[in-house]
Amino acid sequence: MEKTNNAFSALKLTDRIQSLDIMRGIVLLGILLMNINGMGLAGAYDNPSVSGGATGWNLYTWVATNMFFEGTMRSLFSLLFGVGMFILLDRLEKKGAGIEAANIYFRRLTWLLVFGLIHGYLLLWTGEILYNYALMGFLVYSFRKMSPKKLMFIILILFSIGSLWGYYDYKNDKKFVKQAELAQSYKSMGKPLSKELKDADEKWQNRIWERSPEAIAEYNGNMRQDYFSVVSFLAPINQHENEHFPYRYDLWDVLSMMLLGIALFKLNILSAEKSYKFYGILVVLGYGIGLSVNYYETQLIINSNFSLLGFSKSHITYELGRTPVAMGHVGLIMLFSKLPILNWLKKSLSAVGKMALTNYVMHSVFALFIFTGAGFGLFGKLQRYELLYVVFSIWLFQMIISPIWLKYYQFGPLEWIWRNLSYQKKHPFRK
Repeated sequence: MEKTNNAFSALKLTDRIQSLDIMRGIVLLGILLMNINGMGLAGAYDNPSVSGGATGWNLYTWVATNMFFEGTMRSLFSLLFGVGMFILLDRLEKKGAGIEAANIYFRRLTWLLVFGLIHGYLLLWTGEILYNYALMGFLVYSFRKMSPKKLMFIILILFSIGSLWGYYDYKNDKKFVKQAELAQSYKSMGKPLSKELKDADEKWQNRIWERSPEAIAEYNGNMRQDYFSVVSFLAPINQHENEHFPYRYDLWDVLSMMLLGIALFKLNILSAEKSYKFYGILVVLGYGIGLSVNYYETQLIINSNFSLLGFSKSHITYELGRTPVAMGHVGLIMLFSKLPILNWLKKSLSAVGKMALTNYVMHSVFALFIFTGAGFGLFGKLQRYELLYVVFSIWLFQMIISPIWLKYYQFGPLEWIWRNLSYQKKHPFRK
């Protein structure tokens, strides 16, 4: 009986790996640099020309985030999630939990899926990722015993499928633009349009409308309404995201990085056990390859004046850019974790990482009150670079509050609830 109780107990604080907590803290803060654009601006997450400004400091902000953070923070977030779920299962199985390890694992994911739905629909974040992580986490279970070599092979296949789909989309977009231009030419000459050209023209006009000042003003107005009106306005968008993203993107965007995280953990790369030289090479190669590809994509988009085809073509090489840059980030964070410097900063970042779920959801709570009509109603009123002031303020708050909270409590509030639901037992909360 003593062995069984021990097997079902949650991971102790003393069992945690500091380098993973530091990385989790850095990534949690970094992902807000991207998410804030969707939280505070209409249609401008990746396209600054739609709203928020695309010149001067706004353009510089977009270039910097697109080069260093677009896709890479989500990559590392996915990577860390895969590692976390692997560690959970591995340690439960080594404690002799047997089938109960699977029960805990799948309960944990099921509740994460519920949290994701609440996060998206009630906390008003259409870009939320917990729902997607839960779905992909169900698949991770079957891969956990594989060797790093086999995992890398599967990852390569997933990356290839994603890139091929991106190329297929680009070819379709190219055909669509050509048809839309032909339809405009026919209309100007008074020629009748075929059904195919009519459909292309209608789709193109809708696209123009969605990016027009009038449509953006309408979207901004809807986001500045009272809470329940915003819930109703965003519900169809959330539904579309939940239905479309899992099969279109998550298998090669999220699942691949979860598996990569498990492979890197098994190779002792994420526990800061490799040499300084190893991580230094990882930084140089990762940034050298990834930033070169990202620079090409960024220039491609700017030179196309943020056109549909500019973005579409850049998606073909997306994995070739974001994945090496993410590995460069890994190398840099591991070097930081190993070096005997800035221990106060490591402690603060580690605390943020230990409360990653709470802090992630807290981003949306802040955004709800800052941007929607339930609070200050600032949606669409700040330029892209001005959103960074909000980001830095939230960073400062969480880096101060997280260590203080963990001084008195075992876990973050949402982490504690999640553990209790997963293990079906109440864990101590206060220290």
